[in-house]
Amino acid sequence: MRVGSWFAAFTLTAVWQFAAAASTPDPSDGGVSAFYRWTAPLPAAGEMLREEPLDPSQSLSGAVANIRILYSSTDGVGGRERIAVSGALYFPKGQMPKRGWPMVAWAHGTTGIADVCAPSWRGRTDRDQAYLNAWLSQGFAVVATDYQGLGTPGVHPYLLWRPEGTSVLDAVRAALQRHSGQLQNRLIIVGQSQGSGAALGATYLAPLYAPELHLLGTVATGLVLTFRGAATLPGLPAKPAAYTDPAQMDPSFAMLRIAGTDRRLHPELATENFVTAQGRDLLHAARTSCLHDMFDLSRREGLTGAKIFVSDLKPIDSDMEDNFELPSAKLTVPIFAGTGLADSEAGTAGQYIAVIAMCRAGTDVQWHRYPGITHNGAVNWSLRDSLPFVRQLMSGIKPTSDCAEVSAPGPIQRPNSGVPYNN
Repeated sequence: MRVGSWFAAFTLTAVWQFAAAASTPDPSDGGVSAFYRWTAPLPAAGEMLREEPLDPSQSLSGAVANIRILYSSTDGVGGRERIAVSGALYFPKGQMPKRGWPMVAWAHGTTGIADVCAPSWRGRTDRDQAYLNAWLSQGFAVVATDYQGLGTPGVHPYLLWRPEGTSVLDAVRAALQRHSGQLQNRLIIVGQSQGSGAALGATYLAPLYAPELHLLGTVATGLVLTFRGAATLPGLPAKPAAYTDPAQMDPSFAMLRIAGTDRRLHPELATENFVTAQGRDLLHAARTSCLHDMFDLSRREGLTGAKIFVSDLKPIDSDMEDNFELPSAKLTVPIFAGTGLADSEAGTAGQYIAVIAMCRAGTDVQWHRYPGITHNGAVNWSLRDSLPFVRQLMSGIKPTSDCAEVSAPGPIQRPNSGVPYNN
């Protein structure tokens, strides 16, 4: 066969495979109500499409109004295409300020990639309810995105800062557009774990993507993100492979990465081809259930990252890091970072590297380290420091950076007992 004929045949085959993959129903889609599916033309990003009351099981006790929202956003993977994204909006109790309630934009931690894992549908954990109720009690309205493709159609691009960041910012824009008399344009972005990358991604994007938003600062706990070039900074440890290599990662998180992130980046490749026979049940669980169901299955079957994937993941996973890394660690607003020193889930070395990268880039950072506190425990435990940090921002005071005092966290500690949510 001549080269030209071979190339034409190869191209046609690739196009056919891509079209077949795109037309195949995604098993992670569905299981939610018709509210989440928008079929009309979409307006510009950041407009509210519709709202409805949340069920009591999906509501926060500290809110006077609990609202499910659907709004327009931008596909953070594909570029400029308009998409619909879901989330929730909570109004605090008490007397509304004259200019309306200031806002906290909440970026949640990992729940899964199936639509049924969207927090606005599934409801929130006791830990997150306590945390969001704390912000409501301080007089903030809370707008909480589900993220692109989580609840709404399409593959959720798990851990990618751009689609998650645009989802955060457009939720705020939509809430301000619909409730302009009740909300004021003064914003704090708050995120945990997966949401830390979403929060810092939104912070990075805000000056150009949503310059009209008055962002005062960002609170991030259990940091799960990497800044481009941070690995080459002198004097820093390498990020452990247990948090970067799917074969060495926790199998549930690794499967979410392959079945969510990588599938969204490579729709032309079949995820099944990169999963072993032992991993098929976990792949099915990733597409149809949520994180803790996957944890249970992994423990029950004794799964590891090495057991569930084929040896060569490069075709599907080679460009994940390029899309995961934030391009710059220079952020324009003060950053609060909170790390539990017993955080074995995200590790502490990567969090230290991220903080150092921000400090060396000139970002104003407060890094609070909590002995004996875990990944989960740090969320509410950090309120003792993050609330004063935010009160300073709301008063027009720039919080003091502690970049000059940052030091390596040392080995991961044992968790303290008797601390709420410190599992």
